[in-house]
Amino acid sequence: MSTATAEAGLTVQTSEGPVRGRVRGQTRSWRGIPYAEAPVGELRLRLPRRARPWHDVLDASGYGPWAPQRTRRLLAAAGPGTPMSEDCLTINVTAPKELSAEPLPVLVFLHGGAFSTGSAAMDLIDGSALVTGGNVLFVAMNYRLGALGFMDFRAYSTPERPFDANPGLADQVAALEWVQRNIAAFGGDPGNVTLFGESAGATAALTLMCVPAADGLFHRAFLQSPAAGAVYGPELAAQWAAEFLGILGIGSGGAAEALSELPAASLVAAADQLAGKITPDAQPGARSLAPVVDGSLLPLHPLDAYAQGAAQRLPLVLGTMDSEGTLFDKFHDILPTSAERIEKMFALTEPGLRDRVTAAYQGYPHKRQAVELGGDAIFWHPGIQLVQAHSEYAPAWCYRFDYAPRAARLAGLGATHGLDLPAVFGTYGSGAGKVLVGLGNRRTAANVGHRFQAALLRFAKSGVPGPMWPKYDTASRRTKIFDRYDRIELDPRSARRKAWNGYRGYR
Repeated sequence: MSTATAEAGLTVQTSEGPVRGRVRGQTRSWRGIPYAEAPVGELRLRLPRRARPWHDVLDASGYGPWAPQRTRRLLAAAGPGTPMSEDCLTINVTAPKELSAEPLPVLVFLHGGAFSTGSAAMDLIDGSALVTGGNVLFVAMNYRLGALGFMDFRAYSTPERPFDANPGLADQVAALEWVQRNIAAFGGDPGNVTLFGESAGATAALTLMCVPAADGLFHRAFLQSPAAGAVYGPELAAQWAAEFLGILGIGSGGAAEALSELPAASLVAAADQLAGKITPDAQPGARSLAPVVDGSLLPLHPLDAYAQGAAQRLPLVLGTMDSEGTLFDKFHDILPTSAERIEKMFALTEPGLRDRVTAAYQGYPHKRQAVELGGDAIFWHPGIQLVQAHSEYAPAWCYRFDYAPRAARLAGLGATHGLDLPAVFGTYGSGAGKVLVGLGNRRTAANVGHRFQAALLRFAKSGVPGPMWPKYDTASRRTKIFDRYDRIELDPRSARRKAWNGYRGYR
């Protein structure tokens, strides 16, 4: 690429103003582009507003601030100099270094982190390998997290200080609208947008398929380990909002003022106590930081919407890890991975199904079976509910990711939650990725990752993840297993699936 071409390709005119990126290796990248106004002052806890225009060229060479959150331990290698701020609604674009004569497919990623942590700047989710290997555009955004993004404080609104539900989810809609307005200027095809995400990001993506305002903003979805049941009705959300204010020592009379004026760090600390310590014991299996069925932005619970055919009828790939629960049991104790929590979960949700489900985990209540059951309750079972419902209305594919590097196996984790991230992004050379292959298996891990990444890229380009990967249907339930050697299984874990039949969780 000539210097003149490189210069021309780095300064892009967006709908709000010009932005200038930089060349990084074999890619061009633009980081920290505002897609909405800073959600501060009167815009805190409100739906996002489109970013105001600017005239001077915006320097888009550095990541935008991380959304306020409790810890950055998992993000330590990602832009350590990047600040944390409520002014966090920015988007990043990565494109091939060489300009293309034809518009390229667009991959939009939603990061995970239990709706309370994470960032589009994490080195584990660097999209460079997808861009260079697949000749696509990669987009990732920051969105509001925790109490600032995923709690419902509408009950404490006043005429002077109204609050909205689902501001974090609405941020994602606003970012997707930005993609539709602007991605062509970066060389992307606004008519070919694949939304993908992992964990909370995948939960958000499947939820956006049920948000009328997001209709038409993307064209297929690839979901990695979503917690499809982690969306709740207004009654439970209102209970959590009241408990949150109780942690802060605030009565309902002073709630509007406090929620408007307290430092973000205070709200983050209270949300961390609620979601990380109180809810996991009070309502095991529920997540008090999550989207809410508010009747407007989100009219129906996603699982109900998919069952009724009311979700967007787009091609969808959904999968989970072989051992989802082990990560949480060892490092992030928020799942029902103990017999005590499991018993309470069934008592609060479906007591009549307790015996049938636990009998499917031979050896329960021993710890290993409890961990398996807890992971299945949050990830695998609701995922199967969703994909089987969607398959009745639109093309759907299901997978399970079974491969675990030696380090993960020795740590007792197996193929646990999140280990598909370095596979799909090709980031085994990142900080966390290096740990996974530090005891060997680098070549095998890279091979498995290449096949997984190739499935995503094929899906983004054609709407089909692979020639040897049949669609999911309720007759055969054919499922792709990613492992050292890939295979197709018919109705894997059928006994467990049948045991969970009818379980609705917290709605």
